Amino acid sequence: MIRKSVLLILPSQNFNEEEYLIVLNALETAGIKVFIASDANSLCTGSNGLKVKNDIQFYNIHESNFGGVIFIGGSGTRNYWNNSLLQSTAQKFSRSKKPIGAICSAPVLLAKAGIISECATCYPDDKLELERQGVQYKNEPVVTKKNIITAQDPSSAPEFVKSFLYELAKSN
Repeated sequence: MIRKSVLLILPSQNFNEEEYLIVLNALETAGIKVFIASDANSLCTGSNGLKVKNDIQFYNIHESNFGGVIFIGGSGTRNYWNNSLLQSTAQKFSRSKKPIGAICSAPVLLAKAGIISECATCYPDDKLELERQGVQYKNEPVVTKKNIITAQDPSSAPEFVKSFLYELAKSN
């Protein structure tokens, strides 16, 4: 069960719906069970109004229950860059050497958690914030370093999720 489940972290407001739907559909097509974690009380709301029910609150995340984690981006993700619960979650997945994905604005959270140290990519508007954390910005759609996959935006989501699935298969 652990191998075939992935945790998606969604901001309660303004997550990128296109990234979410591309990632969700690819994971489900690959036979992966997806669980949604958020701090929303009932429904997460995307940037265009899509409503998604979360399965797990941030404080109830146990990395041992999942094969990997993906942080979905969008403007709402910036509100979580300094969230200690999410940084701790990222660190636990990293220590367990499980695949960690972050797209759009989410790679900055991983940098602030200290699990990205060399290079990564992110939404170009967040480049300076990534560099402030000492991480070299790569202007590429997807960057994979060990078990951490970062991506720029919705157009890179198909390649991003393919790389994540490859890392997930390697980790099992």
